[in-house]
Amino acid sequence: MSYVDGYLVPLPKRSLRAYKRMATLGRKIWMKHGALDYKECAGDDLFPKWGESFAKMMKLKRGETVVFAYIVYKSRAHRNQVNKKVMKDMNAMGAPKDMPFDMKRMLFGGFKTLVE
Repeated sequence: MSYVDGYLVPLPKRSLRAYKRMATLGRKIWMKHGALDYKECAGDDLFPKWGESFAKMMKLKRGETVVFAYIVYKSRAHRNQVNKKVMKDMNAMGAPKDMPFDMKRMLFGGFKTLVE
């Protein structure tokens, strides 16, 4: 069974283009270092008729959407190896001057896969 890092990011819609550039670079780096899959998805249908919505739970502000993203690895140990290499690359590049979202509102977790 694989291992998945998942996260949710509240993102101003006006920042989608900047976020996509950042995410495209992120995908290249993670895949270069061995991630099995990498997806970043912008909210499209955030107000379902049943259950709680991402919009409500993320406390979206006017003009914001949610990015739902995940990275797939062989195992938790593989995730740790890949992320160590990714962080080395990212530190060498330097921190971005302006993040297109509020990092304090980002949700993140590592998950054991139950069904594949």
